[in-house]
Amino acid sequence: MNYYLSLFLALFVYMTLWFVVSLIKKRNDVADVAWGLGFVLMTWVSFFLSTDSGARGLLVGVLVSIWGLRLAWHIHSRNKGKAEDYRYLTWRKEWGKWFYIRSYFQVYLLQGMFLFLIVMPVLMINKSVATTLGLLDFLGVLVWFLGFYFEAVGDAQLAQFIKKPENKGKLMRNGLWAYTRHPNYFGEVTQWWGLWLVALSVPNAWFGLIGPITITFLILKVSGIPMLEKKMADNPEFTKYKHEVSVFFPLPPRNT
Repeated sequence: MNYYLSLFLALFVYMTLWFVVSLIKKRNDVADVAWGLGFVLMTWVSFFLSTDSGARGLLVGVLVSIWGLRLAWHIHSRNKGKAEDYRYLTWRKEWGKWFYIRSYFQVYLLQGMFLFLIVMPVLMINKSVATTLGLLDFLGVLVWFLGFYFEAVGDAQLAQFIKKPENKGKLMRNGLWAYTRHPNYFGEVTQWWGLWLVALSVPNAWFGLIGPITITFLILKVSGIPMLEKKMADNPEFTKYKHEVSVFFPLPPRNT
């Protein structure tokens, strides 16, 4: 069977199973846990479907696994023992009797489609014949580590901040959050640009641009920053914070 078709079918089954889990758990935010794990699945399935992706395939497999497993565990730990995420609760009310059908197509299958596009650089690496690692691989890994640092450390700093009762109702403004309003999102996007740099060593690598471009668009314009900032806008501190701290790229705070 065609390499990409096999992967697409595997992802379809994977997302459908997670939809079933959401029905059993009665909470749709399990889709957020499925997100990171889905990349790990696609990476290793593509690796074992290939015949000779070599050291580069192993390299991106390890990087994607570190990112995806950490993200899935972080989201699981954050949601454990709490009510369903506000986004999905809102959709339950808005979608009414169509909630389950729309959830399957709009949450799980649509997310699977985006996942497939984003992971494309990794799929291309695993499909290609192995070549010696070089400068582009080194640069890509450096960029990936920069992104991982911002995402992992940003998430950890926010988690510690939220745990303290005295911070209830306040906005996180310390650590990495003093330089960008969304260090975790900046980190996630940066990691995928790093993986694309690694993919530049394989044939037709420019097609892999669809991966980092898709995640950048989603984070900046669709489901990442816009949704979160809409929620943050209700906080009286947000207007001042918005004018002082960069929305995405880490920059020195501005004085107002």
